[in-house]
Amino acid sequence: MDVAMLAGVSAMTVSRVLNDPDRVRAETRARVLAAVRELDYRPNQAARQLVTGRSGVLGVVSIDTTLYGPATTLYCIEQAARNAGYNVSIASLSSLNRRSMEEGVQRLRAQAVDGVIIVAPHESATEGLRHLPPEMPVVAVDAGDDIPVPVAKVDQRAGAVRVTRHLLSLGHRTVWHVAGPADWLDANGRIEGWRGVLEEAGRPVPDVLRGDWSARSGYRLGRGLAQEPELTAVFVANDQMALGVLRALREAGRRVPEDVSVAGFDDIPESAYYWPPLTTVRQDFGEVGRLAFHMLLDRMAGADPDGRRLVEPELVVRESTGAAPG
Repeated sequence: MDVAMLAGVSAMTVSRVLNDPDRVRAETRARVLAAVRELDYRPNQAARQLVTGRSGVLGVVSIDTTLYGPATTLYCIEQAARNAGYNVSIASLSSLNRRSMEEGVQRLRAQAVDGVIIVAPHESATEGLRHLPPEMPVVAVDAGDDIPVPVAKVDQRAGAVRVTRHLLSLGHRTVWHVAGPADWLDANGRIEGWRGVLEEAGRPVPDVLRGDWSARSGYRLGRGLAQEPELTAVFVANDQMALGVLRALREAGRRVPEDVSVAGFDDIPESAYYWPPLTTVRQDFGEVGRLAFHMLLDRMAGADPDGRRLVEPELVVRESTGAAPG
């Protein structure tokens, strides 16, 4: 009422400016917003919830990690929600299993969130996603396919296919692979894509080497790879491990890309500044976040969005890959 009186409009007009500004003429909207600033007015969220039945808060359940992929996905989900006027409450878990996910969702339900996005990149999260409260609108990110909730994710298999074909097109007889941990769905999707290309081409399929996403594990595995006389190409499942592989090859006197081509995955901001600059696969985490947010809005409105929405990755060719040595 105070804002309406100062702006010389009705209380209903103030409400429209705050909740549906496109329905109000620009001149009137500017006058109301000037009054809002002058009076330092802030909407009462508790009162708004009583009227609309909505809190304006979305919940996100995610594993507590600083890894580039999950951390960037979480940031992009939060940005998409805030840009649309929603607040975000985050439940960070030390592990993703049925019990921890149920506790995380219950914590968010106690805050009266309107819906929940679950970032679930682990195999162990699948069971928890099958036992969520049916009345709670939920969307998953980076989850498996055999779950009863909609999923938004990057097509990991397609990214691995692109980079493996790129390496074979350069004349390499086969491609070795440094993979991520066995419980990570992304890691296993990349293995499937890599192996499928080699089998389709009738090429030898080397044993998978498992790292833990860190540059240290890449370095450790790279030291062993450097001793393989037939090694000419390696696809590493993320850019941090690729950094370790590059150092190990350099220390062993194996030149990149003259002797060995190296490709990563993620396109972290630093990958363009590795030496040599790293060929990698770019994931559009921003698009994944926007997709997940809009799928959740559909769920909150009672719609049933498509079960799985895939974002296509992009191969980024730089100087760490080249023709097979003659």
